[in-house]
Amino acid sequence: MPLFLEDLSVGQRFTSGTYVMDAERIKQFAAEFDPQPFHLDEAAAEASIFKGLSASGWHTVAATMRLIATGGLDLAGGIIGLGAEVAWPRPTRPGDTLHLESEILEIRPSRSKPQQGIVTVRNTTINQNGKTACVLTAKLIVPRRT
Repeated sequence: MPLFLEDLSVGQRFTSGTYVMDAERIKQFAAEFDPQPFHLDEAAAEASIFKGLSASGWHTVAATMRLIATGGLDLAGGIIGLGAEVAWPRPTRPGDTLHLESEILEIRPSRSKPQQGIVTVRNTTINQNGKTACVLTAKLIVPRRT
């Protein structure tokens, strides 16, 4: 059931399903969107700062978005962003199984558009070892019930 602004509270948490990163997908994404050697070639990746093949940070963000859109945060009207801050504390590797933990940080009713509000959500993408791969803190437009 879609959630409206009135259904949300600061501190509320949501957990997603999982997404598995595989080497072929990492290379395909990188070839199109981030064609750097450490995302495309194992030997080049070994010689890089990453010491092995790693997904583009933008690929990790794309997987994070998939987990947001298909996870427990079912917002009325969809996931509509106003902006975000992103951090990548560690690389995402082939075989990593990612899941998402989202937390509502702030809820602000709009003064100029009373039919909606702005919700700040911290989305933490975690691998199978419990290590954080990405933190995406986003401001989202969430409608009020009419």
